[in-house]
Amino acid sequence: MTATDNGPCLTKTSLRRFEEDGFTVVRGLFGYDEIDRLCAEFAALHAAGPVPGHFEPRASADPLHRYPRVMHPHEINGLARNTLLDPRLRTVLEALLGEEVLAAQSMFYFKPPGARGQALHQDNFYLRVEPGTCVAAWVACDEIDRDNGGLEVVPGTHRMELFCPEEADAEVSFAREYVPPPPGLTAVPVDMRPGDVLFFNGSLVHGSQPNRSTDRFRRSFIGHYVGRSTERIGHYYRTLSMNGERVPLPRSEGAGPCGTEFAPRGPH
Repeated sequence: MTATDNGPCLTKTSLRRFEEDGFTVVRGLFGYDEIDRLCAEFAALHAAGPVPGHFEPRASADPLHRYPRVMHPHEINGLARNTLLDPRLRTVLEALLGEEVLAAQSMFYFKPPGARGQALHQDNFYLRVEPGTCVAAWVACDEIDRDNGGLEVVPGTHRMELFCPEEADAEVSFAREYVPPPPGLTAVPVDMRPGDVLFFNGSLVHGSQPNRSTDRFRRSFIGHYVGRSTERIGHYYRTLSMNGERVPLPRSEGAGPCGTEFAPRGPH
């Protein structure tokens, strides 16, 4: 499945895979030049220093403290906003959800060499979308594979209820929550190239291993989206129409940022 000059191509086979497995990939949805501009924008943001509430790097031996994820970058950067609301994403998302979509969140991960991953989890554990669930659009900004901590998914778990997480291993995961694969199911890697987009259901169990490379970042831009029929969402998420208009929704309970981090340790 690839993008065409007339827009993204979502075949019946790809749609069926999303319905059966909980995820699908659109290859080359964004061009390499677009991804280069996006990465340059976030490199400049990192060089400029902290933006309280969005991005707060600090001196540390931990690469994730020097290069933390950027939360809600669309609220502080025009290119990030345009990416979150991109019409190509909207076309695919509306085909997957079967209705108008709203954007709920954006994030950018640098994931530098040596960075921990994020233990297996479910996004809707954090967003608390009611009724239904969210859908993520995960945009690869580098060559992404097992060596540099690419994403892993557990096909079929999107049909299941939200699991009560166990505590993750802080040595390999920056987030505290861990959902072990249900019996008979296993995590499978999703290798990607810059500009590929992985779309997945908010109940799908997914995560990533540490970046074990010595010289490769694993950058990614992520948007979370919900259907217009959504009635409630967690207070942390500030929904927008794909035209950029604020669409407030009532709050659901128990929500939080997507992945609750272990308490940071001091410089070491």
